[in-house]
Amino acid sequence: MTQTTSPHTPTNPNAGIVERFLRATEIDTRLLGMVGALFLIWVGFELYVAFWLGRASIFSGFAAIESTGFLTPRNLWNLSVQVTSIAIMATGMVLVIVTRHIDLSVGSVLCVVAVIMAMLQSWVLPGWLGLGHPAIWIITVFAGLLCGTLIGAFHGTLIAYLGIPSFIVTLGGLMVWRGVAFLLSRGETITPLDSTFLLLGGGPLGAIGSVGSWIVCLLACAGILWMLVSGRRSRVKHGFPLRPMWAEYTLGAIGFALVVGATLVVNAYPWPKGIVEKYASENGIAVPEEGLFISHGWAIPVMMLIVVALVMTILMTRTRFGRYVYAIGGNPDAAELSGINTRWMTVKIFALMGFLAGLSAIVSSARLTSASAQLGELDELFVIASAVIGGTSLAGGVGTIHGAILGALIMWSLQQGMVLIGFGDGSYQKIVVGAVLVLAVYLDILYRKRVK
Repeated sequence: MTQTTSPHTPTNPNAGIVERFLRATEIDTRLLGMVGALFLIWVGFELYVAFWLGRASIFSGFAAIESTGFLTPRNLWNLSVQVTSIAIMATGMVLVIVTRHIDLSVGSVLCVVAVIMAMLQSWVLPGWLGLGHPAIWIITVFAGLLCGTLIGAFHGTLIAYLGIPSFIVTLGGLMVWRGVAFLLSRGETITPLDSTFLLLGGGPLGAIGSVGSWIVCLLACAGILWMLVSGRRSRVKHGFPLRPMWAEYTLGAIGFALVVGATLVVNAYPWPKGIVEKYASENGIAVPEEGLFISHGWAIPVMMLIVVALVMTILMTRTRFGRYVYAIGGNPDAAELSGINTRWMTVKIFALMGFLAGLSAIVSSARLTSASAQLGELDELFVIASAVIGGTSLAGGVGTIHGAILGALIMWSLQQGMVLIGFGDGSYQKIVVGAVLVLAVYLDILYRKRVK
């Protein structure tokens, strides 16, 4: 058996408690900063809502705070569903920006793919297969993902082999695909969509319920434990310094607490009363006087985001493809001289971005139960902002998948919080998102100067 007495990660005895803790656990300070910012945003909105509703509670009752606060199961569940579409595309935008490109067309690609899928469900497939045929949603999903991938690959080909800057190609794509969507839809909102397809957008029936959520929770905890154990064994095998055991236990405890806490929150959000009564009558369930509590659990689109995050993280950190992405972003000329086919890599990266835009189109159109030429407007800016806020450097070579998802969560929390406190006007939201984006870039500049 391999010797397991490798030295622990070295620490500076003169460092403070916080610095020693961060060094021992190897927690990314950027990640910690983003989590802290998210915590402050959530707590700030909660205190603001509680303060104003507390003043009005003399007339309306304190129960209003529980139903309209920011940190309620209902609001957090809805937040997790609404952020999914942007977060999925942000994971792909990380690769694009890391390789020193940009994609301004993702919102329009989402729109045209959603319109094509809606046309298939409403105008084409029911006539061929029959209304409500179980294959309709499967064919629709496959067609949407294929269309998104082909559009992304087309953009990548123009950029890689014709030498057209990505800014110009995708700016043109932003206008072209939005126009195509308008022509295809004839300016109409296309509905209804297939009932099974709509489950992919969330909602009471588009969730896995309490039991399914706890099963996912157990699997996630087992995955965290496996990552810690396999990571330590890998360090021993290659002779790398080990983290102290207390640091391993701390990381495990934090991971378990986050997973269990999130599961408790999603299971605490019940189905609406009307849907419960309809469900009970259809299934012959007697509803007690105090009502029937049925948990939403994890929403299906959130589960899709989790799968995307895991696959993209593995792709970026454990595969040759990921190493090539960072190599191209660090120095494109050196990467090409070292034998990397940078042109073909560019095509694959943009094809992957198109695939993820197609997946987001599925989530968005299913959640809204329709598709139109206005779907996904300004999504490209929100996606880019999410990646940058999450620590992806516009200079290239730096970026993480979890950072982009956290960036999307921060940005969407700001927007939803503003709606909750009465600033639902899109103008205010754009001002805040723009200011946060500029601040994130400035902080990135300061961080890179400090590292140098």
